[in-house]
Order: sequence, then C-alpha cells, then structure tokens
Amino acid sequence: MIDLDYLHFLENILTENRKERFLNVLSNRTKHFTVAVEDVFQMHNTSAVMRSCEVFGVQELNVIEQRFGKRIDKEIAMGAQKWVDINNFDSVANCVTTLKNKGYQIIATTPHENDCLLEDFDITKPSALFFGTERDGLSEEVLQNADGFLKIPMVGFTESLNISVSAAIILQNLTTRLRKSDIHWQLSEEEILIKRLAWAKNSIKDIKRIEARYYEDKE
Repeated sequence: MIDLDYLHFLENILTENRKERFLNVLSNRTKHFTVAVEDVFQMHNTSAVMRSCEVFGVQELNVIEQRFGKRIDKEIAMGAQKWVDINNFDSVANCVTTLKNKGYQIIATTPHENDCLLEDFDITKPSALFFGTERDGLSEEVLQNADGFLKIPMVGFTESLNISVSAAIILQNLTTRLRKSDIHWQLSEEEILIKRLAWAKNSIKDIKRIEARYYEDKE
C-alpha cells in the first residue's frame, strides 16, 4: 500500500491541469498487453518502441539485453521513459518465465507457418509481444517458447519493417480494438495510485529534498 497522505501532499504541489492530465492518461493505460524487445542492436529503436508504448497506452516495456549493453536514447524516447515502466532482463529465459508467471502468453512477432495476421489476432488473452533484432529477428529461444506468432500483412516486395515501425503498427491496432471491446483491460485502482505517486515524483524538481522534509515534519 502506498502512503496516501504523501501522494496528496505531492499532488497539491502540482497544477490542477497536471493532475487531471495524469488521471486522463491513466484511464487509458493497460497491462493487458506488454512488449518485450530482444537484443536490439540499434538502441534508438528500443527508445522508439518505448515511445510507441507510451503513446498507445501500454504501461510496461521489457528489455532483454544479453549482448550489446546499450542504454535508452532519451532524445528518441522524448520523455517516454518517465511514464513507461522498464523491466530489464539479462536473458530470454528470465524474461519469458517472468511474463508467463504473470499470466501472459508469449507472442512472437515474426512470419511463421502457424502465424496469425494482425487483424485476426485474439485480443482477449493477456499477451506479451516480442520483437527481435533488426538484423536477425527473434532468437530461436523465443520462437521455441512462443505460444503464438503474429505478423503484419504486407503486399510489397520488402519482406520486413523496422522494429519500431512494426511495434507502432501492432500496438495501434491491438490497443484500438481493446478499447472498443468488453475486456477489462484497465489498470487496477492500486496500480493507478502507484503510478500517480511515481508520476508526481517525476514531475517535481528537487523531489528528494521535498520528500525528506515531508517525512521530517511527520516525525
């Protein structure tokens, strides 16, 4: 449980417009879908995927980094790193196991003999959408652990899209369909309170000093 008194204290520092904006955005946030990116060589693509998650209301991004050791490009992310939760993993196995334990089915976004076209994808099940590297696609480990395969229909000569473009197309389609459905896709009340607190802290300059002073005055 979060400290509601502390939350209200911080929110009183924010403008009414800011607080209302937080509530409006949180009302459209979801964990019904989550995204995982695997060993993306060009890290600006991961940053762009994060930005798409933020824009389309997907709250969590899972980053598997086994080889390249890159960091999020804040200029590409355009501040999205303040509003999207990043879960870092050092292996595919850890990521897949964690997401399955949370109730997600593992969906590999890649052409496959048993793949499903985007418009036919069943949105009722909580799904973790995996995206691979620009050069090699998803690893064999992800493919072997996948519960399903998803692809974007294409009619041109080019057989693939940039990872950030693919993620944007898929997330726009699935989240739009999700919001038009009867599925309970929103964050829980507790999750909303947790994000209100985190976002308030992200929005206040010198938050460490303010936090220390608040708890000193409570003693």
